[in-house]
Amino acid sequence: MPRRIEDYAVLGDLQTMALVGRDGSIDWLCLPRFDSPACFAALLDTEEAGHWLLAPAGGTTATRRQYRGDTLILESTWDTADGAVRVIDCMPPRGEAADVVRVVEGLSGAVPMQMRLRLRFDYGRIVPWVRHHGNDLGAIAGPDAVWLHTQVPLSGQDRTTEANFTVRAGERIPFVLTYQRSHLPRPKPVDAERAIDDTERFWTSWIGRCRYRGRWSGAVRRSLVLLKALTYAPTGGILAAATTSLPEQLGGPRNWDYRYCWLRDATFTLQALLGTGYVAEARAWREWLLRAVAGDPAELRIMYALDGSQRIPEYPIGWLAGYEGSTPVRVGNAAADQFQLDVWGEVLDALHLSREAGIAPSEAAWDMQRALLDFLEGNWQEPDNSLWEVRGPRRHFVHSKVMAWAAFDRAAAAVERHHLDGPVERWRALRDQIHAEVCAKGFDTDRNTFTQFYGSTGLDAALLLIPRVGFLPPTDPRVVGTIEAIQRELQVDGFVMRYHPQNDNNVDGLPGTEGTFLACTFWLVDALHGCGRVDEAEALFERLLGLRNDVGILAEEYDPASRRHLGNTPQAFSLVGLVNSARQLTGSTTRTSASAAEQGTSA
Repeated sequence: MPRRIEDYAVLGDLQTMALVGRDGSIDWLCLPRFDSPACFAALLDTEEAGHWLLAPAGGTTATRRQYRGDTLILESTWDTADGAVRVIDCMPPRGEAADVVRVVEGLSGAVPMQMRLRLRFDYGRIVPWVRHHGNDLGAIAGPDAVWLHTQVPLSGQDRTTEANFTVRAGERIPFVLTYQRSHLPRPKPVDAERAIDDTERFWTSWIGRCRYRGRWSGAVRRSLVLLKALTYAPTGGILAAATTSLPEQLGGPRNWDYRYCWLRDATFTLQALLGTGYVAEARAWREWLLRAVAGDPAELRIMYALDGSQRIPEYPIGWLAGYEGSTPVRVGNAAADQFQLDVWGEVLDALHLSREAGIAPSEAAWDMQRALLDFLEGNWQEPDNSLWEVRGPRRHFVHSKVMAWAAFDRAAAAVERHHLDGPVERWRALRDQIHAEVCAKGFDTDRNTFTQFYGSTGLDAALLLIPRVGFLPPTDPRVVGTIEAIQRELQVDGFVMRYHPQNDNNVDGLPGTEGTFLACTFWLVDALHGCGRVDEAEALFERLLGLRNDVGILAEEYDPASRRHLGNTPQAFSLVGLVNSARQLTGSTTRTSASAAEQGTSA
């Protein structure tokens, strides 16, 4: 039976991430970085595409599993007829090399175990040359090399490394998989027990800095740990997700590579980090942002690679069958070349938020922001592809115009409140002009709702952000009407779709549909809370918490009909939404709008 997306837990070392199924199989791992080709790609095909199974013989799923405290040390326990056994998995964040540490611990009786390792580099395409060195194994293919260190005898069969052994009560049997570039010497394998201790100390120390103390503390801490695990430590960039091509519709073509850093996430992520005490991480994310967007303002991208690179060419991998037959499997993301007007606003909003939090601006950073504003001044009236990266015709998307408004609003605040230099009167006039146009062209007076784009009959869940960015107060009748319209037309079993893909002449240019979008549903929580419907907001938030899997992970989307996670996982946008909604419901939000008095100007 295929593994569901929610069947996976994750391990991470702040440079890459592994997905581990309930059956003890690691089915996804890219080495040495999140965006490197996978050496375990069974997630998107069969086991022949690469996986690493470590479990009791017989192919059973774990009786229970959990993370050790607030860490990424996964403990999976099997109760079998022969006794009980636990597999402890982690990836120590040591930096020099990538390691996956697995320790089999006998709890009772004598349990027969199986270990099956299929290394397949380049997304399952390349079988490495394998040599055995005593009980150790070395596998090399082109630039990649992996070593497996263990005390258990290994054997090779059908291009697979196997081990069959028995673990007894009180025994601990380690396996350490280490990656290194093939032209470099083999790194010294980590001591498994010490690696587990070091990993526990790292995560315990990190989460100990969390300042959130509200009623949803456990869910917030787990989400923050997962967000930290999605951070590429060398640069501070935060990925959208650790996977590619997990479908938004089972069997459909909406399969995208999310192993990159989206600018649309910047403000939400900074809110979550700053609001829970992680100023150093927020500063690192801001510095990544400044490096990534430096250059010609006209060349601003919606997303960047982990190191800030702009080119993310998209191509299909034809040799992988796709998750439950969902094709194509894609590497890269062509949306990187789209024109999305909202990103200028999102960048300037994020940098405004960092100023408000006391992260001092530099003269060079402000000069760059002024250049972005100059470009936006000449281009805000252009149609775009929207934050949802639609692949249909460009339109005048309302959310995009609202974010252009936010850009000039934050620019005015930089002069007024932070005494930076700039043409504040011109920026105020542009802000007011955009506000007036959006209210005139983007609002349907008959239905009392803002629309997806000018002249549209459709809706867009991003309209829920209108009060969040300060464009209008949360109790404005137009905001309330938009909330009610979204509840009527975009909710499915209480959860929110981004938009109806087939409305307005197939706005996104793709066939089929998708699940409800979890980040958008968190936005509805915030909007309901903002307009005074607190009990309704809390009830919806509790329902969202109930969608997490057994170890607290959320994917991108949820299908209420099949009750399954959809899309890439773990999804940073969903996790950030959880943290920020919990903070808002607890009463510890951080404002991003220029001032309360300015909300709704030029209405």
